[in-house]
Amino acid sequence: MAAAFGLVFAGFVAWLEVDQAALLSTAARLQMQALPYAIEQQRLARNLEVMRLEGERVLAGKTPQARQQALFIVSLMASHPSVLEQRDARALATEAERFLAAVARSGAPDADTLAEWKRLSQRLSLAADDITVDGVSLANREAEQMGEIVRQARYKLRSVLVLVLLFLGGLLLLIRRLLIRPLQQIDASLAGLKDGTAPPPPPGSALHEMQSVEAAIGQLRTVMHEHAQTRLALEQLASTDALTGLDNRRHFMQLAALEFERARRHERPVAVALADLDHFKQINDRYGHAAGDAALRAFADLVRATLRHADLACRYGGEEFAFVFPETTPAEALVLAERLRHALSVHSVELADGRRLQFSLSVGIADGDGLSLEEALSCADDALYRAKAVGRNRVVLGGEAGGGRVLPFRADD
Repeated sequence: MAAAFGLVFAGFVAWLEVDQAALLSTAARLQMQALPYAIEQQRLARNLEVMRLEGERVLAGKTPQARQQALFIVSLMASHPSVLEQRDARALATEAERFLAAVARSGAPDADTLAEWKRLSQRLSLAADDITVDGVSLANREAEQMGEIVRQARYKLRSVLVLVLLFLGGLLLLIRRLLIRPLQQIDASLAGLKDGTAPPPPPGSALHEMQSVEAAIGQLRTVMHEHAQTRLALEQLASTDALTGLDNRRHFMQLAALEFERARRHERPVAVALADLDHFKQINDRYGHAAGDAALRAFADLVRATLRHADLACRYGGEEFAFVFPETTPAEALVLAERLRHALSVHSVELADGRRLQFSLSVGIADGDGLSLEEALSCADDALYRAKAVGRNRVVLGGEAGGGRVLPFRADD
């Protein structure tokens, strides 16, 4: 059976060899000629489009510096090799560069200049479109030829498929006798081991092996899924604060230490902050601990909605929260913290009895550059103490510059 199949199959393979050679030849042309040409045309079209967009910036620039910056990019695109190699594109790019250079020198464009730029911009856009279409056309032709070869080979492959199915039918008969029945015995033995009973006798002619394997795989998947869910739940409990959903202090300190190490290694800025909800004890005393919990949860929601995705935040303890701002200078951290403080100052929390609770926030910020995490948090704690001492509901930057002075920052200052 195998010998007969091999001879017939070899004949079909030789039959398909002609289509395979044609397909490989077309694919080689597509890879070596059509695609590189299409990519080059796409690059040229992109450069012309960048010139057009930067030309808009030259005309819209409010300052000479802004216009010169946009004109610099226009000049880069005009001198790009892909532009210089194409005569029409080079001429159009040169014309656009000279026009925009004149506009940049003259200042604000008048109506005639804007009209002239509109015409030039349309020419750039149309040239980019034409170049894109030209680059894609060659690849499309080669792809269509490949598709035709594939369609011709499809009928031959159907004949091969019929041959393979006939061979597989005979092969399956042998597999059933030589493999399936032993697998049934193994399955029965495994089932007996699972429930502690003796393995049943081998089944008769009925084929239950696939159902048994699927059931076993389903059980294994269920157990693995339950274990994975349990692991994720345990990791979540170990790393987050149950009340606010923010990172807990232990997990935050681990992440923050890694962030400080990364900032030190790459010499990048990093800032830390400590925040405290003002008069939180009075909230608990006046409205109850449930209201205090609602305030903490509401503040955590504001943190997630206000700060950036890369910023680290945790419930540091009680009503105190800690933050790490990667890739952030102290001045930038001031803006972020003030944004959070302001968002909380205009926010109110509705309590269970219908009353609305408003509260404020004090924040101390420290520059982490050159400091360990613990030292930076200590500086931020000193700044937080100063924020409370001078009236609360404010952001204060602490640092060593200027003899250790702290700088308060508020939107209404």
